[in-house]
Amino acid sequence: MPVGAWDSHMHVTSPDYPLAKTAAYKPSLHSLDHAMTFEKTIGLSNIVLVQPSIYGNDNSCLLDALKEIGPSKGRGVVAFDPNDIAPDTLQSWHKLGVRGVRLNFKSTNESFDVEVVKKSLRKYADIVRPLDWVVELFIDLEQLRLITDIIPELGVKFCVAHFGAPDMRRWKSYPTDASDVPGMQHLTTLLSQADNLWVKISGHYRYDLSVDNMAGTESITKLLLSTARDKLVFASDWPHTRFEGLDVKPFVSKCLDWADEHDAKDMVFRDNAKFLWSCT
Repeated sequence: MPVGAWDSHMHVTSPDYPLAKTAAYKPSLHSLDHAMTFEKTIGLSNIVLVQPSIYGNDNSCLLDALKEIGPSKGRGVVAFDPNDIAPDTLQSWHKLGVRGVRLNFKSTNESFDVEVVKKSLRKYADIVRPLDWVVELFIDLEQLRLITDIIPELGVKFCVAHFGAPDMRRWKSYPTDASDVPGMQHLTTLLSQADNLWVKISGHYRYDLSVDNMAGTESITKLLLSTARDKLVFASDWPHTRFEGLDVKPFVSKCLDWADEHDAKDMVFRDNAKFLWSCT
């Protein structure tokens, strides 16, 4: 593991914090202490805490954890309503280490209206642009292809979580030609042409049909590495919500190997994340 590496996507949860009415599950206790104990097992000490959908726009659990770890080793990606957020609140979060906002299109049952989504993206971009924050999208590739035209023009950094949630069930040439994944060519084209898009290498077990040998994940990761190795960041997705108990170490090891094959280990595990999350 490169010195100073970052885990760009993980969560802390606790039953002590109130759930949103739309919460899809009830969390166990996955505290910051638990998180850092896990990170030590894979050689990491720098983390990006991402707001889980179960808490809606109440970021209290995440913010309390950021206060504890400090901005030198922690970053945060929050959720908020763009129609009801005060500049002072954003500034106070920024001081704690928040560097992004999460838009979740996968863990909700809301319809994906393209024009409504584009209008929302413009609102969020206008709000976070002065802070140089990231707009993180939990979105699938076939939704992403509908908004690729607007991403380059908004003047903020975008990050797509979990490989873009690929639908490997419809991958005709699985697991060989990753460009055949529905929507993948839109992602690789955008990565090649836009200078403001990153992708998280994470959450493979949520989509791969061969989770044990990660054949599909390997093909996709290598395609993305060959397309834009400077636009990829590693993430563990700990504590693997709804997949608790998963051993992610084989995935970490594979990612190190795949990145090393493309002479990109320092990039994927450290340098890209430091730039994306504005880490000095």
